[in-house]
Amino acid sequence: MSPTRHRSYSWRDRVRDPALTTMLAVQCVIIFCAPFAAMGYEGVREVLQLLFFIFTFLVCLLSRGIVAETLAVLALICALTGSLLQLVAPSNAFIILAFAGSISAFIVASYALGYAALAPGVVTVHRVLGAIALYLNLGLTFGTVYRLIWYFIPNSLTNIPGNAGWQAYGAILYFSFVTLTSTGFGDIAPVHPVVRTLANVEAIIGQLYPATLLARLITLELRRPRRQPARSKRRGGGTSADEGHDPDQGHHPVVPPS
Repeated sequence: MSPTRHRSYSWRDRVRDPALTTMLAVQCVIIFCAPFAAMGYEGVREVLQLLFFIFTFLVCLLSRGIVAETLAVLALICALTGSLLQLVAPSNAFIILAFAGSISAFIVASYALGYAALAPGVVTVHRVLGAIALYLNLGLTFGTVYRLIWYFIPNSLTNIPGNAGWQAYGAILYFSFVTLTSTGFGDIAPVHPVVRTLANVEAIIGQLYPATLLARLITLELRRPRRQPARSKRRGGGTSADEGHDPDQGHHPVVPPS
């Protein structure tokens, strides 16, 4: 590895743990601000757009390897280009480009979060928060895929607002997390076969992930080498454990019979 690339990885290793916590914070803000954007509050939609770009930048920061870095940068470019072109001249091609960038960013984020949070090493608070971010990222990923399908097949989900704006996005995001957690209120239901299949996959992942995560974190903690207590040596070659202990104490020499 070249010295320049080694310095790049060293810098990323230092900021990786804080980046995991930052990504979780960004995801929480996105999830809880989506309903307010759907209700039409001023400035919330612009904040969400900015948070999505920050999220994609954090994905680039967490990515390791040439392939992951390239995909993360391409996802950022596609998301920015598609969003800007959609504002200038709306068309289906630009919408697909924006969705492709968003879905690619979420997929690369899942890989980067999974590697950073579940790879061998010391279990820290940042890594636990990164594992939670991975769980939320699954809900955001499926929500984006549902939204893409619904945009071209409006009858694929029931009880979704007719416009393709933030109201529909808020309802679809709600459906995604209800499915991921297997809550199943039933107010929104998948109708299209593809959406039903994706909902089944999301529900299965949502059930298996917490158990798998707990088992992995416990395994990593049990494999962590334990630090042995320091033992200072005495001048005579003994250790601190031998201090104050008379080797002849309690042992009387055996006198041979005369």
